[in-house]
Amino acid sequence: MGDDPCVGETRRGRPTMNDVAAAAGVALKTVSRVVNNEPGVNAATADRVQAAIERLGYRRNDSARILRRGRTASIGLVIEDVADAFYSSLSRAVEDAALHHGYLLFSGSSREDSARERDLVLAFCARRVDGLIIVPAGRDHAYLAPEFDAGIKAVFADRPPGAGCEADTVLCDNTGGARAGTAHLIAHGHRRIAFLGDSPAIFTAAERLRGYRQALAAAGLPYDEGLVVMGPPDPARMRADLTRLLTAFDPPTALLTGNGRTTVETLRALASLTGTADAGAAGGLALVGFDDFELADLLGVTVVAQDPTRLGRTAADLLFMRLSGDDGPTSRIELATRLIPRGSGERPPLSVRDRTAG
Repeated sequence: MGDDPCVGETRRGRPTMNDVAAAAGVALKTVSRVVNNEPGVNAATADRVQAAIERLGYRRNDSARILRRGRTASIGLVIEDVADAFYSSLSRAVEDAALHHGYLLFSGSSREDSARERDLVLAFCARRVDGLIIVPAGRDHAYLAPEFDAGIKAVFADRPPGAGCEADTVLCDNTGGARAGTAHLIAHGHRRIAFLGDSPAIFTAAERLRGYRQALAAAGLPYDEGLVVMGPPDPARMRADLTRLLTAFDPPTALLTGNGRTTVETLRALASLTGTADAGAAGGLALVGFDDFELADLLGVTVVAQDPTRLGRTAADLLFMRLSGDDGPTSRIELATRLIPRGSGERPPLSVRDRTAG
């Protein structure tokens, strides 16, 4: 084993430029010039140095070189849940932008836990990232003040920062999207429309509830708290809530679901309760979901679609603009949503008798 060159290198640690210089029989400065693509080395010598680099497995220490410039060429991204398709698309867009700018991306999920958000952000800052993109789980971002003072740049995406924190923000038009989805159901004759949203403490959920209420008010329809269900999309809870809604004396004829996960769990619950997997067809219900999701087109689910890729790209563009030296006033960008009719949201209301007979 003592003759194994791989074992020997492992014991000594990573090869250095001195090791490369010794192996190639050249001066240290010559290796530096080759590694950094500087002129002044003839082709034969450069080839010999490159061969030594390959043989030894030498890797340039970018950390030291970058730190000398006062930057780490890295950014941090905190999202809600990397397993969520919406945030996966957002993350991919940020990663593509980072690579385009020659930056490394660190990312983590807060899981809607404000303490976890803070821990992730501060861990990235401890690693001296140059900037942050944050999908906030909490409403208190005073902890960022020392980081801003130290020169860290930050952009908030999908949700705004807490009061007192001034930073660039990129949102989707949550209120307008929910208003459009509700108005679409009203235009198809529905007057009893239930809203199934996420936890009311979440900015996007509260904004979508607001849009739902605005559409009802614009149509002269009363707001009925009995038709509103708010909370995490837990399967057992949603099944119980839907059972209550559908067995009420005056049940809803349509549903507006507040995000992709809520829509999927609603469809599962309806399939379990009624024995049909047809999107929203159970009991004649119409359905519009906020957020597009995989297979929604095949299932015929009408959705209010956001563009998470554009959201991530816009947030990244803002961050790199700040990193390039722009120190203008903070901006708040709101991206439009798009209603996509696919069938489930275009069903007319059925009477209680018709639905019972169905």
